[in-house]
Amino acid sequence: MIGHLQRNKVNQVIDKAVLIHSVDSLRLAQQIESDAARKGLDVDILLEVNVAREESKYGFLMEEVEEAVMTIKDFPHVHIKGLMTIAPFVENPEENREIFKKLFDFAVDIGSKNIDNVTMDVLSMGMTGDYEVAIEEGATMVRVGTGIFGAR
Repeated sequence: MIGHLQRNKVNQVIDKAVLIHSVDSLRLAQQIESDAARKGLDVDILLEVNVAREESKYGFLMEEVEEAVMTIKDFPHVHIKGLMTIAPFVENPEENREIFKKLFDFAVDIGSKNIDNVTMDVLSMGMTGDYEVAIEEGATMVRVGTGIFGAR
């Protein structure tokens, strides 16, 4: 599941998605836990991080992520598999290199803490316009819908 997920839609998604890319708040993670427990499911998630601090984007700020991880790690039905970010739309993909590098370094730091129920196996960053730079900076997953399907 890629894209903003509203809490009232969680119940419709959790038994269909293999990985929810866009967990952007503790309240959303709590809703996923509640609905997953009720359905007897385990749900893999990525925490969405607003590295660039864009007001138009969702996600945890960098300084909020570790506290969220330490809360969500105790949820028995929700498993953090990594991080995701949406970098700013820029003409020159090189402008986003620092954002991708910052998230990669942060994921390595969290991963090195060996927190139960948390892995940093997935780093979803980079889109059609900047995926090559994202891969160079450690992305394990890119989102290239516009490159495949064209602009909306």
